[in-house]
Amino acid sequence: MVAPEHTHTVKPSSPPAERWLAYREVNPRARLRMFCFPYAGGGASAYRGWGASMPSTVEVCPVQLPGRESRLREPPFTRPLPLIQAAADALEPYLDMPFVFFGHSMGGMISFELARELRRRGKALPLHLFVSGRRAPHLPAREEPIHDLPEPEFIVKLRELNGTPEEVLQHAELMKLLSPVLRADFAVNETYEFTTEEPLEPGISAFGGLGDAEVTREDVDVWRRHTKGRFRLRMLPGDHFFLHSAKDLITEAVARDMAELM
Repeated sequence: MVAPEHTHTVKPSSPPAERWLAYREVNPRARLRMFCFPYAGGGASAYRGWGASMPSTVEVCPVQLPGRESRLREPPFTRPLPLIQAAADALEPYLDMPFVFFGHSMGGMISFELARELRRRGKALPLHLFVSGRRAPHLPAREEPIHDLPEPEFIVKLRELNGTPEEVLQHAELMKLLSPVLRADFAVNETYEFTTEEPLEPGISAFGGLGDAEVTREDVDVWRRHTKGRFRLRMLPGDHFFLHSAKDLITEAVARDMAELM
C-alpha cells in the first residue's frame, strides 16, 4: 500500500494486453516468463528491476492492474472474480512459453485463483506458484472489513497496517487519488470466498515475514494443501512488507527455485 510512482495516462492506442504489463523487461533469450502481481494499493513498479536478479533466460512481467500508476484513469476492480477473468483474458497472448506466477499479499490470491481459472479453461498452467505474505486461501479472514469505512476511520486503519507512508496519509490531495484504489483492492480481498477444488499440479513456494502481525508462519505453511507438487516454506525477516525490505533474499530464493524448472 504505497503511493503510485507514476501517474501518466496510457495512450488509447496501447493494445489492451500491453496495458497489463508495465515495466515488462523484454528478453529475447527468455525461456520462461514470470508474471508478478501486486499487493493491495500497489502497482507493477513494486517489481521494477527484478529481472537483474533472475536467471538470464527469465523474462519478468510485472502486472499492472487497472486504477493505478500507468492505468490510473481506469476504474479498479472491486470483486475478485471479474478481476481474475479479465487478467486471464489479457495475459493469454503471453502464456505462449513456460511461465510462473509470483504474488505478494493480494497478489498471492490473484496468482492462485488465476492458476485455477486457467485450469478451468483448459489452458496451460504455470510451472510453479510463488506466494508471499498471504495466508493460505482456505483460511477465513481474521480482520474486520475496512473497504467501506468512512474516510477518517479508513485512514486510521491504513496507518495501523503500516503500508502507506505517513506523508501520504497526511496529504489530502494524494489520498483523494489513492483512496479509491485502496478501497477497491480491500474490497477485492474482503469479498474473496474460497471454493474447494482439486489441489494444483504446480509446486508452490510460500514466503512469510517473521515480523508480520497479519500473516503467521502457520498461515503460510498450510499453502502446502493446495499443491500436488513440491512445497517450500521460507520465513524471512521483516513485517508484512518484507517484499521490499527482504527483496534480495526473496529474489535469490525465487531464482534458485526457477533454475530447477528450466
